[in-house]
Amino acid sequence: MSTSAPRPRRTYGGSPLSTASPPRTRRTRFFTRVAAIVAALALPVTGLVVLAGPAQAATSATATYTKVSDWGTGFEGKWTVKNTGTTTITSWTVEWDYPAGTAVTSAWDATVTSSGTHWTGKNVGWNGTLAPGGTASFGFNGTGSGSPSGCKINGASCDGTQPGDTPPTAPGTPTASSVTETSLTLSWPAATDDKGVKNYDVYRGGARIATVTGTSYGDSGLTKGTTYQYTVTARDTVDQTGPSSGSASVTTAGGVVPPDPGGKVKLGYFTEWGVYGRNYHVKNLVTSGTASKITHINYAFGNVQNGQCTIGDAYADYDKAYTADQSVDGVADTWDQPLRGNFNQLRKLKKAYPNIKVLWSFGGWTWSGGFPQAAANPAAFAASCYNLVEDPRWADVFDGIDLDWEYPNACGLSCDTSGAAAFKNLMQATRAKFGANNLVTAAITADASSGGKIDAADYAGAAQYVDFYNVMTYDFFGAWAAQGPTAPHSPLTSYTGIPQAGFNSAEAIAKLKAKGVAGSKLNLGIGFYGRGWTGVTQAAPGGTATGPAPGTYEQGIEDYKVLKTSCPATGTVAGTAYAKCGSNWWSYDTPATIAGKMTWAKQQGLKGAFFWEFSGDTSNGELASAIHTGLQ
Repeated sequence: MSTSAPRPRRTYGGSPLSTASPPRTRRTRFFTRVAAIVAALALPVTGLVVLAGPAQAATSATATYTKVSDWGTGFEGKWTVKNTGTTTITSWTVEWDYPAGTAVTSAWDATVTSSGTHWTGKNVGWNGTLAPGGTASFGFNGTGSGSPSGCKINGASCDGTQPGDTPPTAPGTPTASSVTETSLTLSWPAATDDKGVKNYDVYRGGARIATVTGTSYGDSGLTKGTTYQYTVTARDTVDQTGPSSGSASVTTAGGVVPPDPGGKVKLGYFTEWGVYGRNYHVKNLVTSGTASKITHINYAFGNVQNGQCTIGDAYADYDKAYTADQSVDGVADTWDQPLRGNFNQLRKLKKAYPNIKVLWSFGGWTWSGGFPQAAANPAAFAASCYNLVEDPRWADVFDGIDLDWEYPNACGLSCDTSGAAAFKNLMQATRAKFGANNLVTAAITADASSGGKIDAADYAGAAQYVDFYNVMTYDFFGAWAAQGPTAPHSPLTSYTGIPQAGFNSAEAIAKLKAKGVAGSKLNLGIGFYGRGWTGVTQAAPGGTATGPAPGTYEQGIEDYKVLKTSCPATGTVAGTAYAKCGSNWWSYDTPATIAGKMTWAKQQGLKGAFFWEFSGDTSNGELASAIHTGLQ
């Protein structure tokens, strides 16, 4: 706490304060106080104008003025002094100016003096010491109609600031964890201040609900299935309040969440293997708040073997036993129940969030090898898939099927030569078997290059059989090109220097539309991860590299939740963020770039958006929230 040097003693000239006052309830108290002061100072009543002592400069007190009453020919005023610091103050002096014609005529609980239109109120012996948070008041009668101005308390501004004082910065946007039906925990990045941050005010829905000294707060007594908005502001040691943090939207668990009125698809992939090393379970969709912000889940993946749909991981799918604390509804699995694993957890999730549709996705990058054989007998393939998805043990869990063939009549992990009609034939047979009451969807390529993968198959002809396509508008560029050039793996548009024409979202969507696929059947793809190179010296895109950057599970790829803090974004290109940290260069989407992409998706009349995959998001689901908010 800083202080300024005492000012030189100066004499205030002016007329004595009158002791006259109108009839009032505090009159007896007034004369008693004045008599005591007069006796102590050995001065006559008419000599209340005294030499003012040097003002003790301080930055830890405030003074607030109140006009208590006004009877036309005069008024009663009051100043309230408060110690807003952390140490005791032993004296206080309040100074203010009145316009000509307004004056103090009598006072109590302070020695009030004047010099022209400048007035000073100094504590008396018994009320000068104020502990932190303590207050003292003094009152006076006056004439005139003017209001006080230029107030100072102990030489500093009456609002607790001094010249040069700056309010604290805004705290970081709060995030939520441990979200239950009735409680949650908020935490936020600290604010900064030149004098130090004293505490934080927490607001829910615009109303202050708590003041805390740390950077977290546990809120309780909430309603299940309800969305709350939280912000935080910081206060410094002189009680200046800084700007508000960003707003966090948090939805408590449970309750019935109605379908999105806009009808937009907000779909995420849930990977069956995420329950192992990633330790990501269906319950995480609830605790992160994500379950209330999505419309569809693609469960990945079922396998395609010998031209048929088969189980991908039986243990994760329907056998893994969940304890009570791991389970969506807090009820543990038993050894003899007919269905456990992810399927049972998804069943519980749908009970709590009945608007969510769950599709079983078959194929993917490594399990697309069985599609060529499936294309040779589409009806048999569709029948095998229907029988598996509609197995009585879990038929209520799934609302349809998604096919992820990478790629029909083109090369992915391997090359397919089934012909341009193979994909259309497969989707036609699948729709015929699953009928109108089930969803039938597909993940498709975003390669819009001339003669590329979009040109290789009849996606327009197959569109009549699908509810929507998930266009994989990511993984355009990555460290499989070990020497670079560095480029965003999910560019929204083309840009100068892009390594491959046609490798961007805008051109992929435009090409599909040009072939006859309606925008209302297309979802824009978002990656919840980044792709990166190492050995990079150039910060901007287009630099050379020596290989893939290290990743937690695989070289050249890393979750957003890791990159957010380990390598924060330093720039954007083509609507996607990038960052250079040391010799590593990464590109990935952030809440800000997702907001831009969602705006674009709405402008294009798209069905919605989807993402790969849930576990790459933060614990409070900030990327899923950005998609949800952006599509509103």
